[in-house]
Amino acid sequence: MRKEVWFGLSILAAIVIALFVLMPAPADITDGHLGLLMLALIVVTIMLGFPTAFTLMGMGVMFTYFAYRRMGPQIAIEQTLDLMVLRTYAVMTNDVLIAVPLFIFMGYLVERANLIERLFKSLHLAMARVPGSLAVATVITCAVFATATGIVGAVVTLMGLLALPAMLKAGYSVRLSAGAITAGGCLGIMIPPSVLLIVYGAVAGVSVVKLYAGAFFPGIMLALLYVIYIMIVAKISPKSAPPLSAEERRVTLPEFAQTIKDTVTNRALPGIVSAMKGRNNAHVPMRTLFFNLGVVLLPALVFVAAMALSYNMVTAPPPQQESGLVAMGFAGQDESSYGGGGLAEPPGTESMVQAEAEPEAAAEEEADADEAGAVDAPMAFWITLAVGTFIMIIFYAMFTFARVEIFKMLLTSFFPLAIMILAVLGSIVFGLATPSEAAAMGSFGGLLLALAYRRLNMDMLKESVYLAAKTSAMVCWLFVGSSIFSAAFALLGGQAIINDWVLGMDLTPVQFLIMAQIVIFLLGWPLEWTEIIVIFMPIFLPLLAHYQIDPLFFGLLVALNLQTAFLSPPVAMSAFYLKGVAPPHVTLNQIFAGMLPFMGIQIIAIVMLYLFPAIGLWLPEVLY
Repeated sequence: MRKEVWFGLSILAAIVIALFVLMPAPADITDGHLGLLMLALIVVTIMLGFPTAFTLMGMGVMFTYFAYRRMGPQIAIEQTLDLMVLRTYAVMTNDVLIAVPLFIFMGYLVERANLIERLFKSLHLAMARVPGSLAVATVITCAVFATATGIVGAVVTLMGLLALPAMLKAGYSVRLSAGAITAGGCLGIMIPPSVLLIVYGAVAGVSVVKLYAGAFFPGIMLALLYVIYIMIVAKISPKSAPPLSAEERRVTLPEFAQTIKDTVTNRALPGIVSAMKGRNNAHVPMRTLFFNLGVVLLPALVFVAAMALSYNMVTAPPPQQESGLVAMGFAGQDESSYGGGGLAEPPGTESMVQAEAEPEAAAEEEADADEAGAVDAPMAFWITLAVGTFIMIIFYAMFTFARVEIFKMLLTSFFPLAIMILAVLGSIVFGLATPSEAAAMGSFGGLLLALAYRRLNMDMLKESVYLAAKTSAMVCWLFVGSSIFSAAFALLGGQAIINDWVLGMDLTPVQFLIMAQIVIFLLGWPLEWTEIIVIFMPIFLPLLAHYQIDPLFFGLLVALNLQTAFLSPPVAMSAFYLKGVAPPHVTLNQIFAGMLPFMGIQIIAIVMLYLFPAIGLWLPEVLY
């Protein structure tokens, strides 16, 4: 730890020296310079260990008083207190922040439902023949679990206890094992439902729904890049990730499956169907056969249901827009038929009576109209159906009883978690629920999962509520502190000085983006992502309009960048989380060395997102 301490002290010394060198003489200091001094001092105080939220509030109040000091002490105090109240009230009435405690509560429930061990074991067996299967299963487990919890420290710690010993025992290199765990644990920062994206949306005024839709594909792309890198390493250097032995890939079959395998066939579907008739059913209960037949047919039933739903969607008649304008008056009507003496029936009465007298005929006409409006299914649908059917035939030809047991393990570990996450994300992205409503639904899903796995009890519930309240309070106090701080910074003119300085450099949009990402990357060493978002994002955001940069696109780049900062030595928090639970022979330098290739992959992902913005912007544009 000595190197890290010296590194931190050197950063502090560099900031202090820069203050003395760059600040003008005391007689020439303006309010704008006081704002820059405040910005530098907040970094120093946070690195010294002061509480971030209350340091922001205290520093903001003190410098707000300086901004109003020329109005006299009494007015300065009143204006400062008014600003505190107004900024705090603005945070309290921010609807976007309601989703934060609910998503955090969902994460703590899922973390304590003891799902991660089953999830890792089932994915490990499902990918046993993939090169680097243990490391690949680790990344996917981290991605799924980090998505459900969003808590980097918890995911890295749990996977360090579970996956690191398994990989080291299998002969995996320490570097690859540590890199897979730390990089996979950081995926929760990017992949929705991410608390970081909610906080950025609240600060930048960007729709959280669009941020979630935009972050989906970049997050999946990053996870795929990790998996591809691991598979390449396993192929090039088998010593770093040796393949699993046949004994390690062996799946213990239940008695009925072993009986059918020995007497009939190893393929699940024909074996179970054959065992249901004749003498092959002598030692297998019919109830067991029906249950397992349902499990085996589940993929086919899901495929049929998906294609049926798709068919209804692609053949539905286009909505007919009816004009809401109704002609007034009785132009074109015979005056003798309505009004003008006599009590004649109003127009349309005869047709209404006829429709009431003949409801069946009207219904038939409506059905004929619907059939006439229906459209034929496009060729793409039939191609998808044919390809999907062919894949299902191959799938069932290879669906052995061992794979059925692995599929059962996935049904009790991976699929419940994946369905819950997709339900939460789908309800947000497709506009069925607001982020707050979806977060409440996710919290309820977490309770159901904990109940299903018999982990729900009063102690676990109290602990989850307490931790969620504690974390949410930290985030909300950070917002209050940053709101007061940014108001003081703007009052002093610090934002104007930075804007003038950046605009005076005559940067192109590309150069501005590169400069901003480098600054955010460097800030990721001493600061947490919450501090970077709430303190420094308000400095960059006013400049985006000048360079015609979409705040949504900028937020996606920032999220990817902050993941890189979590993996950049020597202040990478993921490394310290892992070191805390790793065996004694695993050194911090080995963990850092294992993280570097994954950090390079993240930089590649940032470059790819910039070169191909459609990776992040295509889905929001299509949906909204």
